[in-house]
Amino acid sequence: MKKLKPIMLAGTGSDVGKSIIATAFCRIFLQDGYQPAPFKAQNMALNSFITADGLEIGRAQAVQAEAARVDCQTDMNPLLLKPSGDKTSQVVLNGKAIGNQSAYAYFRKEGRDELRQAVHQAFDRLEGKYNPIVMEGAGSIAEVNLREIDLVNMSMAMYAGADVILIADIDRGGVFASVYGTVMLMNEEERKHIKGIIINKFRGDARLFESGIKIIEDLCKIPVLGVVPQYTDIHIEEEDSVVLQTKSMNAERGKINVVVILLKHLSNYTDFNVLERDPRVHLFYSNNTEEVEKADIILIPGSKNTISDLYEMRKNGVAQSIINARKNGATVVGICGGYQMMGQEVCDPFHVESEIERFPGLGLLPTTTIMGKEKVTRQTEFTFLDQPQPCKGYEIHMGSTRPIEGTKSKPVNHTEEGQTDGYYVDNKCFGTYIHGILDNSNVIEHILAPYTDKMNEEPLDLAQFKEEQYDKLADHVRQHVNMDLLYKILKQED
Repeated sequence: MKKLKPIMLAGTGSDVGKSIIATAFCRIFLQDGYQPAPFKAQNMALNSFITADGLEIGRAQAVQAEAARVDCQTDMNPLLLKPSGDKTSQVVLNGKAIGNQSAYAYFRKEGRDELRQAVHQAFDRLEGKYNPIVMEGAGSIAEVNLREIDLVNMSMAMYAGADVILIADIDRGGVFASVYGTVMLMNEEERKHIKGIIINKFRGDARLFESGIKIIEDLCKIPVLGVVPQYTDIHIEEEDSVVLQTKSMNAERGKINVVVILLKHLSNYTDFNVLERDPRVHLFYSNNTEEVEKADIILIPGSKNTISDLYEMRKNGVAQSIINARKNGATVVGICGGYQMMGQEVCDPFHVESEIERFPGLGLLPTTTIMGKEKVTRQTEFTFLDQPQPCKGYEIHMGSTRPIEGTKSKPVNHTEEGQTDGYYVDNKCFGTYIHGILDNSNVIEHILAPYTDKMNEEPLDLAQFKEEQYDKLADHVRQHVNMDLLYKILKQED
């Protein structure tokens, strides 16, 4: 296949659909006979994924790699920022945590050359193996106050020689101002790289926007490649936690009600995507005490700041609601930080998360957790309880959890390396460090088993479902984007 120039999906702002459009193009290029791979130089997200070699990247790039049917690797997202507070993030470089930094310290000019070199080298390695590289920008490309320290937007596009496609969200309003303003704030060299515009999340009859397309093209002197309608029937993992605001927050009748506790520092909410798609289940997110106690199953998710979220749960009454629900027969399962919270206490002697050195847990498991300085990141294959089926998942956590003195170990999982994981009280109460455990059908069936009287639907085939969704997304975008013009742009010599 002819070598295509890299393509960057850049945005007029955050949550305009860059990740989803990039995912669509990964699948479209694959369908058209190319070997695409995703790339985002710098990502800020609490949703992350572990590569086969035990390194950490943003979950969005793992999804895009899956759409492209390639194994994910750290070169696809060499720099990951995981917020741990309002002004502080853990910095993950080439898959490994290198410490916490304040926003002010991170966004200084000093030290940028090292990071810039790292993201450039990662791109170069990918560029040598894949065609084309589907790049993603971050937030708005018009943050001109950050131009000198930019690693992920126009500076990266210019280094890569990428053709930039500007994505604008028409659903939020102000699309003319956001597109024109973004283009006009680019300097002359940056503007040369913007080769097309996609209007995303359109609702209604697109014929009514034909004059709008002409206005944008006349103003910006850049072609509008397409107007992509909003959809409700395609299900792809979303990168930004803002998507949680659109999810259900209440229990419903007629299905198995599963509540995910809505934590301030909730991480890896994609752990619950399979359950959310299961036709037998109504999954919702809540920190409302009444709604929590209505649920059949309570899932306590991972957290980037376990002690802080545990403190908040005690303060707002959710902790007591979980304890009450457990006494009344509900299932309670904790994953990663949620597993840590379910124990007798969480200790932080090295002040990894906070100045609080010891904080009481929910007391649902006879365990204690000690936060450690080293971060565990690995993919794992395991068996769940005494079941023979092989399962897959991954770990991302600081600290270790063990039974309190005098208590017998009752592990949930046995890994292929001969290690154990988690603590199992009974079929309605256990915790585990393994993210993705709920992607395994036998685990889901075990959790849902006590509620079989509510089941009248067939379980979900996850692999088939994902493939169908990637193809549906590709068809949707292909139908509404001028692919002939896009290919012409990507094949042109500058």
